[in-house]
Amino acid sequence: MDATPDTAPGPYDEADRERIVPEPPKRVDAPERTAFERDRARVVHAAASRRLAAKTQVVDPQSDDFVRNRLTHSLEVAQVARDLARALGCHPDITETAALAHDLGHPPFGHNGETALDALAGPCGGFEGNAQTLRLLTRLESKTFDADGRSVGLNLTRATLDACTKYPWARPAPGAKFGFYEDDLPVFAWMRRGVEGTARCVEAQVMDLADDVAYSVHDVEDGIVAGRVDLMVLKDPGERAAVWETVRGWYLPRATDVELDEALAGLAAQGSWPSAEYDGTRGSMAALKNLTSDLIGRFCGSVQAATFAAYDAPVARYHAELVVPRETATEIAVLKGVAAHYVMQSDHRMALQERQRQLIEELVVALLDRGADGLDPMYAGDWRAAADDAARLRVVVDQVASLTDASALTWHSRLA
Repeated sequence: MDATPDTAPGPYDEADRERIVPEPPKRVDAPERTAFERDRARVVHAAASRRLAAKTQVVDPQSDDFVRNRLTHSLEVAQVARDLARALGCHPDITETAALAHDLGHPPFGHNGETALDALAGPCGGFEGNAQTLRLLTRLESKTFDADGRSVGLNLTRATLDACTKYPWARPAPGAKFGFYEDDLPVFAWMRRGVEGTARCVEAQVMDLADDVAYSVHDVEDGIVAGRVDLMVLKDPGERAAVWETVRGWYLPRATDVELDEALAGLAAQGSWPSAEYDGTRGSMAALKNLTSDLIGRFCGSVQAATFAAYDAPVARYHAELVVPRETATEIAVLKGVAAHYVMQSDHRMALQERQRQLIEELVVALLDRGADGLDPMYAGDWRAAADDAARLRVVVDQVASLTDASALTWHSRLA
C-alpha cells in the first residue's frame, strides 16, 4: 500500500489505491508522488508503450512521416482525457493513465490484426485488444511478483486498472467486445471488488470518449493530409449518401439521413470548417489544425455541459455517469464514417489487410510448431509452464500480439 497521501480531487479511498502486491514506501530521498502518479509513470516507462510507436493506427506508420501510430494516438487521447477529467472533477492522473494504456493490448496491423488473432484464438477463449491490455498490465509486463513468484505486471492500483477497463465483462458471444480472458478472472474479480454488475467507472467513460473524439478527428486529419479525404465532396448528395451508408454499417445502424445531414451541418457551421481543398501549404495545415482543435473543444465542451447539468455530486468513480448528448455522438460518428469510407474501405487497403491476416495466421502456426524454441525467453517460460494445448496457444497469441508491424514481418520471414 502506498504511504504517500493522495491529495488530488475526488472521493478516492484506500481501496482505490490498493495494489495486488502491497508496496512499502519509497526511499525518503525519492521525489514524493501519489499512488496514481506512480501508476502513470509505470505505464509511460513500460516496454509495451514503446512498441506502440511501430503499430498501425489507421495508416501504416511506415508509409508516411505525418500519419499517427498507436503511440502518438495514445498521447493525444491522454491529453484530451486529462483535460476533460480535470474539468469534470475526476482524477486526471487516473484518467490520463487509462488513456495512455488503452491501446497497449493491440497487436500488429491494428484492428485487422485483432480480427486475425481472434479467429485463431478460439480454442483458448478468443482475442480482444482490451482484454489483452488487462493481461499485459497485470501479468505480461515485468515489474512486480507476488509471494508465490507469479508476475502481477505493473502492479497498478485498483482505481487505475478499473479505469483502463473499457468492457468490464466476460465474452458474451464470438466477435463481441469483452474485457478479460478466463484465466485472468481472478485479477479482474480483485479489481472489481465492491462493484456490482457491468457498470464502468466514470474515468473509464472519459477515456473511452477521449478515444472516440481523438480518432474521429485525427483519422480525418490524417486522411486529408494523405490525399484520401476531401471534405468538400460531402456537398455532393451522392457522396453523402454513400458515406451515410458507411456510418450506418459501422457505427449508427438506426441513424436517418436527416439526422446525419443535421450533424454534418452542425460540423460545417464551425468557422474553421474548410471552404477549399487542402493543398499542403503551411496555411492549409494551420487551418486544418485549427479545425482539429475546434472540433475537440466542441465535443468535450458539449459533454462537460451535459454532465454538469445532470449531476451535483462529484463526477468520479461510480458517483456519476458521463453524459454524451445524442447530437454530439452523431457528429463524432459522422467523422468516423468519413474516415472509414474513404480510408479504411479503399480497395488497396482491403487487399493489404487480407495479406496481413494471412501473415498473422502463418506466424501463429509456425510458432505453435516450433514451441518454446521459437519464442522470446519470457514467453518460452510461459510455454513450458502451460498445462495444455489451449494454454500453449494463448502463449503464442501473447507473443504475436506483442510484436510491432515491422517485427511481425521480420518474424514471419524468419519462421514461416
